[in-house]
Amino acid sequence: MADIHVEEFYKDVAIALVQLYGAFPRRVNLFVEDIAGPDEPDEFGLHSKRHMACFGALLWLEEEGLLRYVDTIRQEALDQAVLTHTAFVRLSAPAPTALTRTLGQSHERAEEKLPPSVQEDLSTHIHLIRTALKSGHSGRISQIVQATFFADGKH
Repeated sequence: MADIHVEEFYKDVAIALVQLYGAFPRRVNLFVEDIAGPDEPDEFGLHSKRHMACFGALLWLEEEGLLRYVDTIRQEALDQAVLTHTAFVRLSAPAPTALTRTLGQSHERAEEKLPPSVQEDLSTHIHLIRTALKSGHSGRISQIVQATFFADGKH
């Protein structure tokens, strides 16, 4: 089992990617509170560790070439964020059949009745990430994010 902060990292990454994919190619403000939940800074104005971990995950996505942004809005948001070409192509690509089966997303008999274009949409990495987020299962979320960007060591 992964450390809780690593599972939260994968969930934060998944939510951010889904938000950016849903807005693509528009630039949007990506707010930490929309990803990690509400935060009340302490009496010194410092955010919680959870908030800062999410903010760090967003900055990390940029450092790794998965998103771009114009500026930060304090430690609250990324201003005018957008997916990079690399991230957009990867999220739009079909996931390997083995991955869709492993994650329990493939219902071959039901999918056989669907038009090929719908079958393709249901097999994309972004669809698997959305489905994993809806399930709320942290193991699935971690697995699909790893498979989408990190398992092969390149992105």
